[in-house]
Amino acid sequence: MSASALTESTTMHTLPGDAVRQIQWRFAERFDLQMLVQSARGVARGTVAHMVAAGERNSHEWTPAKNEMLEAFDRAGLTGVFMEPVEGGFITGPKNLALSLTAFELAWVDGGAATASLAGFLALSPIHERGTPEQANHYMTLSAPPLPGENRKPWRGAFVLTEPIPYVGVDTGMLNGKVRIVEWKDGEEPWLQVEKRGRFITNIAFANFVTAAVASDDPQIKGSCVVILEKTDEGTFEPGTATKKLVHQLSSTGDPIFNLKVPASRIVGGYTVTDGVIIPNFNHGEIIEAVFRRTRVPIGLMTAAKLLSAVEPVIRYQRGRFRGAEGIRPGTVRFEQGIQQREDALHRLVDVWASGEAAASLGFAAARLFDELDPIEKQKTAILKRSGIEGGRAEMKALRDSEQRAIEMLDLNPNDPRRLELAADILVNYVVKDAIANVLCPATKLWNTGHGANMMREAVSLMGGYGITEDCPGFLASKWMDAQLEATYEGPEAVQRRQLTVTMTSQVFLAQLKAWTAQMRRIASTHANIGACTLASAMEMWMWTLRHLQNATDADGHKLYHGQRQGVTFPLADALCWLLASRCQILDVLELETHDGTNAVAAEELTGTVQFLSDLCHTQAAQAAGEVSRICAELVFGYNEHPAWDEQGRQNCFMQRELDEFEMTMAGIASIAVDVVDQSGSHPDKAGPCAGCAGSSEFLRLQNKLCSCLSGSRLAKDRAAETVSKVMIPEALDYPA
Repeated sequence: MSASALTESTTMHTLPGDAVRQIQWRFAERFDLQMLVQSARGVARGTVAHMVAAGERNSHEWTPAKNEMLEAFDRAGLTGVFMEPVEGGFITGPKNLALSLTAFELAWVDGGAATASLAGFLALSPIHERGTPEQANHYMTLSAPPLPGENRKPWRGAFVLTEPIPYVGVDTGMLNGKVRIVEWKDGEEPWLQVEKRGRFITNIAFANFVTAAVASDDPQIKGSCVVILEKTDEGTFEPGTATKKLVHQLSSTGDPIFNLKVPASRIVGGYTVTDGVIIPNFNHGEIIEAVFRRTRVPIGLMTAAKLLSAVEPVIRYQRGRFRGAEGIRPGTVRFEQGIQQREDALHRLVDVWASGEAAASLGFAAARLFDELDPIEKQKTAILKRSGIEGGRAEMKALRDSEQRAIEMLDLNPNDPRRLELAADILVNYVVKDAIANVLCPATKLWNTGHGANMMREAVSLMGGYGITEDCPGFLASKWMDAQLEATYEGPEAVQRRQLTVTMTSQVFLAQLKAWTAQMRRIASTHANIGACTLASAMEMWMWTLRHLQNATDADGHKLYHGQRQGVTFPLADALCWLLASRCQILDVLELETHDGTNAVAAEELTGTVQFLSDLCHTQAAQAAGEVSRICAELVFGYNEHPAWDEQGRQNCFMQRELDEFEMTMAGIASIAVDVVDQSGSHPDKAGPCAGCAGSSEFLRLQNKLCSCLSGSRLAKDRAAETVSKVMIPEALDYPA
């Protein structure tokens, strides 16, 4: 929408509905995904909501009512989302967006329900990503919901990675689980003894099988691997005691114990035998990397769903806050608007809403990217294999030329014919998408769950005392607590930040970020009030800061940017996440704006909705810019020693007698002198002379530019607040309190 169009008086009359979201999140042409959303929503706002309202979250144990939830998943087809049609599913091809939409709908009501659904897919993911064709077909088919006429129950799995060493495991490289050979007859398959104690394992109360990470305890087995264990195997398959969680009580969690005898064919991905030693084709780390880089995205979207689901209950509470009091009559401002008479309440809700929009945009962008990447990755592997190149290190070496070509492509003008030629190269396309995915995945998990949990606290606080009661509309208190656990799933914040410190310095990604900055500038030239200009300036500041830190040292001469300097690398990773979320939010609104109008439901309210969502973009971009400016300034200046009133520090000060002499020829210079030392050595009462900006003048220029780019952001927030105060909401929530 042009700048002039955005200044028109347009208003969003109702909350954004399915037609708007389908366009924003790019599944308006996917009828299968639209039906999946409706099925998941029916289960969430029906079965799951009634369970929560009935108090099922008050129990740590797995109950018949909770088991009914799994059967509801089966009936709605949710259990088959992960499978191909030949395996009993109904969606062909990559399913990252499908899984993300399912998690989003379930988490709109309860995070534990979403986790129960996702955990089954997580158990299958090692087999799906790295299993043999026989393993994949066998377990996918068993886990699919029964077809009409079939008399069977689907298998359910659990992923057993973390271990009690001594608390909830978060370091995926540390394994106490062991595997050794117990029987190996000539000409026959080896048999393995697997011992594993799990910690905080989801779905374990009802699992028929698990995929467990173990390390070799036998010189005839090399390294580590992931092994499939079945409940009927010989030995111990003990679910263990239920974890006494304060959150996600609709998912089963426990500390299982396994001591089982299984055939070596259960090693995920298979194995080879060299000189009498079993060598798994994939170690547990390689499998985890392939799994987590995809499954972290739906978890981030679970928290995004919580934020957006909080908007309607908060509006309802704020407007009805004073109704029923004596003297508050229908038709009066106090009756109709309640707390929303006050700007503070509206502005704080706008912040919650803007965060939810940005989190959803970031998460769904990452999900779509993985759907694009998956088939290209298979093509890449096939191309390299035909050249005799296999294995991680060999592939990385072979792709170096493609990385340079990718950087060359990203530096070209979008309309340059050479760019189209390079983009048609499968290996170049893979390198670019892989570099972005390596950043978007941890960024989604880190920012959505970390910042999202903070904003959920804000949402609860907007409900007053009602927010921390069991009957709070929208189950907001439960969602707030659930968000704390989501921030630790599949690696807490430190794990995501550690990954980002490596992936965000990729030259391919940095070239892409430079191209995104130029893209935001182009958008700003036609959309002055969407925050793109602010975001572009913040991106420039971030990139300058990264380059500075990679070459700078602290006051003691120690290098600033390296793996062990997490006080530097981690905050810079946080700052990048703010930028990525805001960018995705802006692009989603532009996608809605360019909608061709064929969807009459969306077109009817399109102008007002785009106006409001654009204002949220501008608000969020200003927040992102503020965070980036604060973090970058601390890192650029914070590792310099502050000058002291010593001999070296005084060299940068005016002496009083010198200043008096200068004043005679340069009248007024005394008024701008900051640090002056008189004849007796006395000086201003402060720590030392003001720090100079030697070597950092460019940063100060960028910061000054960024401050100017914030123009209009508070006006956008005012407009958004005005819309929130007038937007219509349904008479009642569509699921029980």
